[in-house]
Amino acid sequence: MTNEHVNHTSQEVLKPDPALSHLNVFVGKWMTEGLITESPSGPAVKLKAIDTYEWLPGGFFLIHHVDGLIGDKEVKTIEIIGYDASNQVYFTHAYDNHGSMASYYANLLGRDWKITGNTERFSGKFSVDGNTLIGTWELLGNDEKWTHWMDIRLTKVE
Repeated sequence: MTNEHVNHTSQEVLKPDPALSHLNVFVGKWMTEGLITESPSGPAVKLKAIDTYEWLPGGFFLIHHVDGLIGDKEVKTIEIIGYDASNQVYFTHAYDNHGSMASYYANLLGRDWKITGNTERFSGKFSVDGNTLIGTWELLGNDEKWTHWMDIRLTKVE
């Protein structure tokens, strides 16, 4: 193999899947407010956070930072969102400051944003102008039934 061949191969430019451009609606800074419902494990708790979404250079992955409080407990999360073209689905991997890790699949159809994990799922809708996302999280119980967990509202501030 000649150096020319190696250089030609290494200069091949990959481009992000066009489906990733739909995630541009997230880019920016959001004020997040929510209410985690009362449960046998505790009373209702408020959630407040700043969520920031930005593209990793290259445009293949959207990086999501969360800096917030659930009640008086500090929560910091980083999430990486990408696109699986073969299955036509978005995927996310999230890691937080309490040692938790979660993986989800997501879909964006028009203004509807749905996220599904093994034990959690979200269903929400963007406003017409794209500056608000309102939705509900649910948890999968031991009885294999989904139960309401949290109402959440993100409002774009930048």
